Amino acid sequence: MAPTTGVNWEPPVDVYESDQELTIVAALPGVEPQEIEIAVERGVLRVAGVRQLPACVQGAAIHRLEIPHGRFERRIRLPEQAWELGRSTLVNGCLVLTLTHSR
Repeated sequence: MAPTTGVNWEPPVDVYESDQELTIVAALPGVEPQEIEIAVERGVLRVAGVRQLPACVQGAAIHRLEIPHGRFERRIRLPEQAWELGRSTLVNGCLVLTLTHSR
């Protein structure tokens, strides 16, 4: 795995495991689907991308900036089994990933 460079923030995640699959929910408010990279490499799930500032703030004075923006990356060590990405959806500002056992 390459070292993390230029990363501004890490999204919080929830991880759920059932007998058949692993579900990971990452909070990505305001991140467009085309800005998200997902990879499973050597037992680690990597979710990375960019959250842009909204276009409406261009030229505006910023009084408070609490929602993170810029490049993000989160790496999650997966349980010891072999996993492959099944489904990925972006729902209500959360990326929902479903991983299944590799066969």
